[in-house]
Amino acid sequence: MMSATLQTRLIQLKSQISTIIVGKAAQIEDCIACLLAGGHLLVEDVPGVGKTTLAHALAVSLGLQFSRTQFTADLMPSDLVGVSVFERATERFVFHPGPIFAQVLLADEINRAGPKTQSALLEAMEEHQVTVDGETRPLPAPFFVIATQNPTDQLGTYPLPESQLDRFLMCITLGYPDRAAERALLSGEDRRDAIARLQPVMAPAELREVMAAVPQVHASAALLDYLQALIAATRSGQWFVEGMSPRAGIAVLRAARARALLAGRDHVTPDDLQALLPQTIAHRLVPVPGAGRGRREQVRAMVDAVPLP
Repeated sequence: MMSATLQTRLIQLKSQISTIIVGKAAQIEDCIACLLAGGHLLVEDVPGVGKTTLAHALAVSLGLQFSRTQFTADLMPSDLVGVSVFERATERFVFHPGPIFAQVLLADEINRAGPKTQSALLEAMEEHQVTVDGETRPLPAPFFVIATQNPTDQLGTYPLPESQLDRFLMCITLGYPDRAAERALLSGEDRRDAIARLQPVMAPAELREVMAAVPQVHASAALLDYLQALIAATRSGQWFVEGMSPRAGIAVLRAARARALLAGRDHVTPDDLQALLPQTIAHRLVPVPGAGRGRREQVRAMVDAVPLP
């Protein structure tokens, strides 16, 4: 287990981000758990609900190098990963790294870029490296992608390919604030000014220590039985067109371990799986025709139908 100092740091981390993103404690915990598990995060919602602000607040609070790229229809892969430029003075090509060379990359409105640029992220997200002009270049460690996405029915958006969606450990939505939270936003200061005053609450070395503790969180045989029952239910054909892949199952368990650690526990409970399953698998699966539910609602209905072992 972690030291008491690191546990205190995590509490401070949640508290500080909650001063920026008001009234969204559950979503903030999901985001932190996703990053502690070493995963990438997709935030899908309408413009203006705080997606970009959340990503910036996370990066600053964790003391990580932050880079933001606005994805547009004319964004090219070289705009993201960088380009080699011939310098006449030295008579050689010199590589100029793009914004992807950061510990936290905010890919803002990722689905407004074309498929070629979206796919440029695949190698970086999976291998934590990029290949430019035949040379492989490692990315900083840790490396997180936090992507925001507008609803696909909005003008100028492209759906993300399934292979890229599968690289995101979690997909969350923020939703509109409740009345009390919105009043706090209306009467408070500008969120950008508040972020400018934030100080890191966790050093990068401490973050690496917490991330190293995640795989050590215990998952009992009974818990794994329950996870396998959930995986089998997604593959039964009753709920989804195609079921979870082995990689998705591993991702769910990793996220559940991070959630347990964030709660101060040294073991995973069924509640961890149930709480995280919509965020970790709904974006990977397609409900069967005629289901009459959205992806998340279909996942919740399946969870309710699978008995605890």
